[in-house]
Parts: sequence; C-alpha cells; structure tokens
Amino acid sequence: MPKPKTRSQPGEAKTQLRVGRLVKAHGLKGALKLELYTDDPDGRFVPGAVFTLQVPETSPWHGKTLTVREFKWMNSHPVVFFEGVDDRTAAESVVRAILWIDQDAAADAVEDNAWYDHQLVGLDVVRDGATVGRVVRVDHLPAQDLLVVRTAQDDRDVLVPFVAAIVPEVDIAAGRVVVTPPAGLFEDAPDDQGPTGD
Repeated sequence: MPKPKTRSQPGEAKTQLRVGRLVKAHGLKGALKLELYTDDPDGRFVPGAVFTLQVPETSPWHGKTLTVREFKWMNSHPVVFFEGVDDRTAAESVVRAILWIDQDAAADAVEDNAWYDHQLVGLDVVRDGATVGRVVRVDHLPAQDLLVVRTAQDDRDVLVPFVAAIVPEVDIAAGRVVVTPPAGLFEDAPDDQGPTGD
C-alpha cells in the first residue's frame, strides 16, 4: 500500500506537494539518495524540475530552491543530481532537506493517497466503528507526518503517525479517517481500571 502523504498550501498563489527527502550523499559528484513521497518519481524528478526546500532557518539552503540535473536508479535506490551541487561536500550540506514542488490543479489527479492539510483538519477519527476524536492539525516531521487528534472523551491531543499501517483509510467525502492504532495510543493504560488504592 502506498504511503499516505500530505499536501501543503504555504500561500494562496501556489499549491505545493511534498515529494521527497534527501537522506544521504552518494559518491563524490554531488549525488543524493532520496526517500520518496510520490508515486511517480520518474515524472517528478525530470531534468529542470525545481524544488522548494524545507530546511532549518540556520541552513545555508534556507529560502533557496534546487533544480534537477539528473535522476536515476542505482541498485534500486532513487538518486538525484542537482544543478550547483557538484561534490560530496555540497551534497552533505543539503542532506535531510524535504523537497516540495509547485503543483497545478490539473496535475493533482495523478497523485494517489495525497491530501492537503486543510482537507484532513476537521475530519472525524474513527476506530472500530466509533468516533474517538477529530483531526485538529497536521505536523510535518522529517521522518513522517503526524495527525494531531483531539480526543472526544477527554479533550486531549494524541499524535497519530500518518502511515498506512495506522491510518488505513482517508475518506474526505464521508468526513472521516479510519485508524487502527497500537494499544495505548488513545488510552492511558492501567488508569482505565479505576483507583488502585486509598
């Protein structure tokens, strides 16, 4: 099952889609290994494609973009070369950056299992047929996205990893996401059984 993804809308003028993360430098000529968040890497990482970078404000890459020079598969791993990143030192300086690409509405249909944050916020969170809370926010972390769920029972926030194993279904039309969380994610384990002593 493809990994669920979120889309972000940083401003009104453009819509952006998160498509990958740079995980490590590869070789001496500026290549970088990718973690993919897109179902169409060969279509996304074409020469000339321009990516906005999500990096810490302290990074020399903050506020800059990268343009694809070459994309290929090496030993089944996706590897990308960017213009201006010509050696290992330059490649290492941009490791861990998350790549976002401007996306027009006409091309949105090619991405399966991808949603904008505003489509997810407000959805009911359903577990075993019962509503356990509501999505109030989406947090974007380097490793994965988290759905911040406000619980219906005690009005607290639970962080739910937005991965297919835990969020197997997103139904925007029905206004819900289905979750299959591990034990203890929504419950405070032993406390549920009442007082333990006076």
